[in-house]
Amino acid sequence: MSAHLDRRRFLTVVPGVAVATVLAPHAAVASAASVDMEMVVLAAQLDPPKSGTGITPGAGTSVRRVERALADKGFLSAQYVDGHFGTATRSAYARWQESLGYSGLGANGLPGSASLTALAQGRFSVVRKLSPGARTTHQGFPFNTRTVAMLDEAQRLAGVPFVVEQGSYSPGNDPTSAGTHDGGGAVDLDAEALSNVQRTDALIGLRRVGFAAWLRSPSQGNWPWHIHAIAANDTDLSTPAQNQVGMYYLGRNGLANNGPDDGPQVPKVTWEQYQRA
Repeated sequence: MSAHLDRRRFLTVVPGVAVATVLAPHAAVASAASVDMEMVVLAAQLDPPKSGTGITPGAGTSVRRVERALADKGFLSAQYVDGHFGTATRSAYARWQESLGYSGLGANGLPGSASLTALAQGRFSVVRKLSPGARTTHQGFPFNTRTVAMLDEAQRLAGVPFVVEQGSYSPGNDPTSAGTHDGGGAVDLDAEALSNVQRTDALIGLRRVGFAAWLRSPSQGNWPWHIHAIAANDTDLSTPAQNQVGMYYLGRNGLANNGPDDGPQVPKVTWEQYQRA
C-alpha cells in the first residue's frame, strides 16, 4: 500500500519543516462548485500550528470558499480570505457554529457536516462529508464509532494487543493530557508490558490508519509508558487535539517542548484516505 500511496504524495515546505500530505484520488477531486470537507477539516488542523500562512496542499480552493462565506456573513474579516485555515478562520467558524445554536464540541471551530452544509446554502455543494459516528464504548471507555473502527484496523495491522487506559470525551479526567481527551478521537494505550518492537509495530499500525500517534515515556512527563494517539479529521476533536494533529503533520512530537517527531515515519493519511487506498 505504501508504494501506491507514495505515487499520490507531494511535499510542501513550511518554514523549517517538511510536511508530507496525501492527495485524494483524481476520481474524487471536488468539482469547481464544491467544497471538499475532508480537505477543509484537515486544513483546520494543519494550518493553525504553522509558522506563517502556508496553505495545506489540495485544500486552498475549498478553504477560500468557506472563508468567503464566513466573510459575507460577517464572521471573518476579508483580509483572512486567503485559503489558510488559521486561528482567525477557526475562531470565525466557531462563531458561525454558535450562531446556529451549537456549543461545546459542536462549536470547536472544526467544520462539522451540519454547520458546513448550512454555510454552503446557495453557495457551493459539500462533497466527501465526514462524521465521527455515534458515541459508544470500547473496553469500557467512551469513544465514537469512527475511532473504534480505526483502533480495530490498527490493531489488526500491528498484530499487537491494544489495551486502552484512557478514551475520548473525558474532560478534566487527566490534567497531564492538557485537554486532548476532552473531545473525540483521542486514546491512550498501555505500553508498559510491550516490547520495543511491539511498541513500534503498534505506532506504525496506528499511523497507517490515520492516527497522529506517539510513544510517551516516563522521562517526558508524569506518566507511565503509553501510546498517545489522536484520530486526524475527527470533527469532535478538542482544540488541543486539533493542534496535536497539526504538529504531527509538521513533524513534531505533540508535546509542549515542540520537539521533533521520534516515531516511525509512514505516509500521513486520514482514515478515509486509508480506506480508499
